[in-house]
Amino acid sequence: MKKIGVVLSGCGFRDGSEIHEAVCALLAIDQAGAEAICMAPDIELHEMNHCSMELTGAKRKVLVESARIARGKIKNIAEIKAADLDALVFPGGFGAALNLCDFGQKGAAASVNPEVARLTREIHAVGKPIGAICIAPALIAAILGKEAHPTLTIGTDPGTAAEVEKTGARHQDCPANDIVIDQANKIVSTPAYMLAGRISEVYEGIGKCIKVVVEMA
Repeated sequence: MKKIGVVLSGCGFRDGSEIHEAVCALLAIDQAGAEAICMAPDIELHEMNHCSMELTGAKRKVLVESARIARGKIKNIAEIKAADLDALVFPGGFGAALNLCDFGQKGAAASVNPEVARLTREIHAVGKPIGAICIAPALIAAILGKEAHPTLTIGTDPGTAAEVEKTGARHQDCPANDIVIDQANKIVSTPAYMLAGRISEVYEGIGKCIKVVVEMA
C-alpha cells in the first residue's frame, strides 16, 4: 500500500490546517487505496478565535492541534524521511503560510520551517510526487522556486500569484474544482478555498489532485 504523507499545520483555517481540505485529502487518499501518514512540526502557533476571527493572545502546539484532525495518529515531521513515504501532500489553511512558513507575512521573501523544507526537498530530490492545496503551493514555491521553477496554482488572485512568481516558480490560473500538473517536477496543485464557495468544489479539486499524486507515486 502506498504511503502518502500529509503535512498538517494546526487545526482551523485561520491559524492551522483548513479542516475541510485536510479531511477531503485524507478521504481521497483512502479512496485511492493508499495510506495517509499524518505529520506536523512540533512548534507553537498563535491561537485564533474562530468566532471573532481575532487572536486570543494564547499559544498552542501545532503538533498537538494537528492531532485533532489525525484522530491522534500523528508523527513529528522531524522523524520522517523521504524513504518512509511514496508522496507528500500539503492541505491549505493559513497555518501553511504562517506556521510551516511565513509567506503570509513576507511573501516571496518567506522563510520555511527547517524540517518542512528538508522533507520537501528530500521528496523532490528522489522524484516522489507532491500535492499542494489552497495556499500551500506558495509554501512549495518558497522551498523549490529558485532551483526547480515549478508550475503551481493558488487560483486566480493576482497579488498572491505575483509573489509566488517572485520565488522563481511559475503560476497558472485554475478554477477551484480543477488541478495544475507539473509533470517534470511531479507537483500537483489545486486552489480549493482560495477560490471555492462550496465544499463540493473543494472536494472535486482535491480528489483530482490526490488521484494524480497517488498514480505518480
